[in-house]
Amino acid sequence: MTTPIYQTSTFAHDGLGGDRGYSYARVSNPTRTALETCLASLEGAAHGLAFASGMAAVDTVVRQLDPGDHILVNADGYGGTHRLLTQVHQASFSPVDLADLDAVAAAWTDRTRLLWVESPTNPGLGVVDIAALAAMARERGAWCAVDNTFATPWLQRPLELGAHLVVHSTSKYLGGHSDVIGGFVATDDDALAAALTLVRNAAGSVPGPFDTFLVLRGVKTLAVRMDRHCSNALAVAAFLRSHPAMAQVRYPGLADDPGHALAARQMHGGFGGMVACVLHGGEEAAAAFVARTRLFTLGESLGGVESLIGYPARMSHASLAGTPLAADPGLVRLSVGIEDVDDLLEDLAQALG
Repeated sequence: MTTPIYQTSTFAHDGLGGDRGYSYARVSNPTRTALETCLASLEGAAHGLAFASGMAAVDTVVRQLDPGDHILVNADGYGGTHRLLTQVHQASFSPVDLADLDAVAAAWTDRTRLLWVESPTNPGLGVVDIAALAAMARERGAWCAVDNTFATPWLQRPLELGAHLVVHSTSKYLGGHSDVIGGFVATDDDALAAALTLVRNAAGSVPGPFDTFLVLRGVKTLAVRMDRHCSNALAVAAFLRSHPAMAQVRYPGLADDPGHALAARQMHGGFGGMVACVLHGGEEAAAAFVARTRLFTLGESLGGVESLIGYPARMSHASLAGTPLAADPGLVRLSVGIEDVDDLLEDLAQALG
């Protein structure tokens, strides 16, 4: 009923030559195989690769490009991805509003090889048309990769919308308990899967068997957790929108959210557990708000059973300070957990005063 933890670095060989099966745990491990099979099936993918972290997964995808290749990314996107592109790879990339297809077309170059998509975006909770973007990439001979961490395969399956690659930080909703770091890539492309596997093995960016076991354990409750995350997040978003301290609240589940209609078409069964809000009063008001919550814990990351509150300008997007990609200084990001919803609303009410 539970996958064993194969806590071994090496395996006995039956002999030389032929199919050796498992040989060395950096190459493959039965616990990791079980996780990869599980998550690939959830995404409807032919291939799945587990990684030591979400950023290791992103890095391995980026390493498929040649020097000088160009990338298009969400202008409102995860700060860690932007940091990897600028400070590590020094890649040629353009941040663009991916919700504006004309802007995407205008930013496209003859060296654009990768369209990196988040939907909903981190931290602004924007929604983009994955199917349209994937079609644009295919028409132009580029790859479309979708970071599906916020939505999970329970709510959204980008390969079905035409994407080439789906990427996850399994540290978040797939693991679900804030006790593991991991990443994952799914694809239907045989050649691309082989190339990703080569880089992962050569660079050694593999998760350990206990980490893969933890993610497998978390996935068992993904459906019930996501249902509760979604219902709680909708209640939190509706409460915040009614509060006079708020200048803006972004949650695709709100009927008047700019991304609601599109999200309703490409997401199924809910709109996720993440909420973004911008306070009147900017940085000072936002910093005071996150300091006063009690049940919402001030902390990095997201997607656990417990509720977290974050201030992206100084936390997840701090590396982008002073650049055009810096987070809105008035923006607060909430990862709404599965606690009693009345307790969550009471905590937010007392924190806002």
